[in-house]
Amino acid sequence: MTADKRNIQRHVLPNGVTVLTEEMGHLRSVSIGVWVKSGSRHEEASVNGISHFIEHMVFKGTKTRTAVELARIMDSVGGHMDAFTSKENICFHAKVLDEHVPLALDILSDLALNPVFDPKDIEREQGVICEEIKMDEDNPDYLVQETFTQNYWKDHQLGRPILGTKETVRKFDREVLHEYYRERFSPRNLVISAAGSLDHKRFVQMVKEKFGGMTVTSNGLQTHPPKANPRIITRNKKALAQVQICLGVPSVPIADEKRYHAYMLSTILGGGMSSRLFQKIREEQGLAYSIFSDLSPFVDTGVLLVNAGTSREAAPKVVQQIVEEFRRIKNDGVPEEELHRVKEQMKGSLVLSLESSSSRMMNLARQEIYFDRFFDLDEILERVEEVRVEDVAAMAKSSFLSDAIAVTVLGNLNGMKFTRSSLAC
Repeated sequence: MTADKRNIQRHVLPNGVTVLTEEMGHLRSVSIGVWVKSGSRHEEASVNGISHFIEHMVFKGTKTRTAVELARIMDSVGGHMDAFTSKENICFHAKVLDEHVPLALDILSDLALNPVFDPKDIEREQGVICEEIKMDEDNPDYLVQETFTQNYWKDHQLGRPILGTKETVRKFDREVLHEYYRERFSPRNLVISAAGSLDHKRFVQMVKEKFGGMTVTSNGLQTHPPKANPRIITRNKKALAQVQICLGVPSVPIADEKRYHAYMLSTILGGGMSSRLFQKIREEQGLAYSIFSDLSPFVDTGVLLVNAGTSREAAPKVVQQIVEEFRRIKNDGVPEEELHRVKEQMKGSLVLSLESSSSRMMNLARQEIYFDRFFDLDEILERVEEVRVEDVAAMAKSSFLSDAIAVTVLGNLNGMKFTRSSLAC
């Protein structure tokens, strides 16, 4: 499998704003992202959720446009605009036809540079986000993940919810929001990435016109690596028809040299319909409809998660079967034939995931933020191909340790308990 070399260019404005482009001449679309290198893990406990709140508030109006005008302008050209907040980043992004790039960049820069934070809008949005928090608490898939995260990274910023809590959200006012915004939306914290049908020099000039006047300030980021707490948590929620299981083990940070070994291990375990857990627990035994594994990597740590939804009666057996698969991979390794099949699966998935301008734009920014360099597809595919059975075995032995397994079980448990001895692998 071969892939075309990527046409990636990078430019840093004098004030520190980083501009990235990837020209994709066969497209008519352009995706643009304004990334802030600050997320919920950079917040103090007293303002937990403020990054997400600011992400919402910038859409409520700027110094030059109302919220309705912001929405109508993008709709008028058939474009799409959205935003998200993660543990480590905030991103405002838009996708438009190439002829509308100046307009899209104008809107995105207006959002990022000129928010109003009107007190009346703040009060309304507090109600909206409190409803969003309640909605997520009613979602068992979200709730089991959130409960796991809060306990696994206990007493650390990574363990706090991205949305914050109803208590912290209710305390936000204009002064608090503006001070946090001023500190975090600094030029050295900004990455502007774009991919699609565009010209690098022309795009840099447009970014310079919009963001070049920003004053250099301290980025205000303070963080430290978390310590994992592999606890066994059972949370009773009688209203749930299913029992949700989230089981995690330590993994590597996002830029670690062994990251391909970890992704391979996760894919073998629960990455798709041919994975071991899907075949064993769903197809062979019919114990669960949904079961999968995934990596959750950060700048300084990571965790491999297995998620399953099952009946209360089957929950202990599902946990047992997951741990048994940990033991089998750790003790017996992975056959060459299985590793080859998973490599082809991963390579195909990687290539397909980079076929749109949106995915390329996001990939560009993440490589800048986490890797300080860019990988073309051929290099990534080569790194996947280089993984050996010994590498996967070593990753399994370092991850699948009985004392390092954390489990969260949520549902109508009726006194169900799990012990550390039941996690022996």
